[in-house]
Amino acid sequence: MTERKYRIAIVGTGGIAASHARAVGALPDRAELVAAVDVDLDRAKEFAAQWNIPATYSSLTDLLAAEHIDLVHLCTPPSSHVPLAAECLAADVDVYMEKPPTLSLDEFDALVAAEEKSVAQVACVFQHRFGSGAVRLRELLADGVLGRPLVALCNTVWYRDDAYFAVPWRGTFDVEGGGPTMGHGIHQYDLLLSILGPWEKVTALAARQARPTQTEDVSMALVTFENGAVASIVNSLVSARQTSQLRFDCENATVELEHLYGYKNPDWTITPAPGHEDVAAAWSTDLPDVASGHTAQLTAILDAKAAGAPTPVTLAEARNTLELAAAIYASAFTDKPIRRGELAHGTPYAHRMGGPGAPWS
Repeated sequence: MTERKYRIAIVGTGGIAASHARAVGALPDRAELVAAVDVDLDRAKEFAAQWNIPATYSSLTDLLAAEHIDLVHLCTPPSSHVPLAAECLAADVDVYMEKPPTLSLDEFDALVAAEEKSVAQVACVFQHRFGSGAVRLRELLADGVLGRPLVALCNTVWYRDDAYFAVPWRGTFDVEGGGPTMGHGIHQYDLLLSILGPWEKVTALAARQARPTQTEDVSMALVTFENGAVASIVNSLVSARQTSQLRFDCENATVELEHLYGYKNPDWTITPAPGHEDVAAAWSTDLPDVASGHTAQLTAILDAKAAGAPTPVTLAEARNTLELAAAIYASAFTDKPIRRGELAHGTPYAHRMGGPGAPWS
């Protein structure tokens, strides 16, 4: 049987929506954009005209009442994610939700509860897991080719000027959820976690160095993992030379990635340890050339839908990443290490990423 074409709607037609439209357009035999939704209907119509989308609506409620939708791409500001995703789940419509998925761990657990009552699923946008380099790295670690992971570095050092924070929903814990720890570096350290697995303990600091924001504009963390690996994580919005870097030092090789907002195969390098020169061939032989990005993850989501399998990235996987973000804030603002599982429901840093408030607030 030929796989049917999935009907997709984009809700929220701001800047990131274009990446989602491109991803759907890259899979014309498998998916079609049938509707665009925005509270500003004129903006939705402008977006629809740009991407040749036949229908527009001013609310998700109107969309779900009028259309059969297989998958909603949720591209709205973070504070709206949970109620809109819950509305989709109540209608048994799958959701592909932008980061950060929720503003807090408590909100995230409410979303998990909503998913448990539905036949639909939520996938969180963590697209860097799906490029061919990351897939190969996980394979080689699982097969023991690289040996044990020992040390890792994860740097998201970007630049955003003062004007960036003038957008009303940016720069606060209550509306955006946090600064670069939540909204920027989360992509890189989610990839780190997809490689190294569950984290165990984090010690962190955060600072507001230069930007007009109530959140941090820099954070740093030292993280230990259940498998014994240790890692450092830096998230910055004050770095003039922008780059995204990951480095994995394993027993048999060092694997490195440097890119900005998305990687391809040439962005990866591998340096075998002495006596393990064969690892280089294991890395490169038959390595597909799949760039990280929304298209790669959407492909995986549609594959899962066709197979009736759990959607990638599941809420359980995404919670591991969001819990690390909460723990970074909790450690930074309380000046003590935080262990995974310590931030129980209803406690300050589970209820709100910034807890009672940043030291400078």
